[in-house]
Amino acid sequence: AILDFVEAAGARPIIPQRTCMPRQRAFDPIKYKLRNQIERTIGKLKQLRRIATRYDRIPQNYLASLCLAALSFWC
Repeated sequence: AILDFVEAAGARPIIPQRTCMPRQRAFDPIKYKLRNQIERTIGKLKQLRRIATRYDRIPQNYLASLCLAALSFWC
């Protein structure tokens, strides 16, 4: 039902179909890999206490904290 809703909204699902499902669909492995990297990065950011509890209430300060934390992962 969720897949039908996503497709009706005009989006294409990126997650590959399980082999036991009767309805098979094509997926783009490159987009799936990028999506996986983004989800892992968000998971790592959530492990940081300052980011997870949102100590910075001002949006600009929170965004700056996010950028600094992301830089520590990528550099």
